[in-house]
Amino acid sequence: MKEIEIILREKEIRQNAEICGTITVNYTGRYDSVVLNTQILDSNELMVFTSCNGKKMSSQSSRLFISKDVMPDNKAEFTATISFEPKKRHEVKFRASIIEQHKEIESDVLFASYS
Repeated sequence: MKEIEIILREKEIRQNAEICGTITVNYTGRYDSVVLNTQILDSNELMVFTSCNGKKMSSQSSRLFISKDVMPDNKAEFTATISFEPKKRHEVKFRASIIEQHKEIESDVLFASYS
């Protein structure tokens, strides 16, 4: 069992389609938060997070910070979108990290495709 795990509903992402995912923390030690970073490889474009745990994001951000205080059962659900029109297929990297006192303790990486 991983200490932190990212799961996406779909690993094939389409333009303007809602990307739905879950982060699960199985880490038994102390931690403050989880950070989810994304990168669209071979591109300068960004993914934008639209909600976390059912709550709409007030500002558009390509990095998601989730305090442990808002992670019931050590889980967080998120939604995001990518709006640019791809001219070719891109790999999208998702990287979730457990943070304790400004240090990364554990991380998980997941790749999806965008076309």
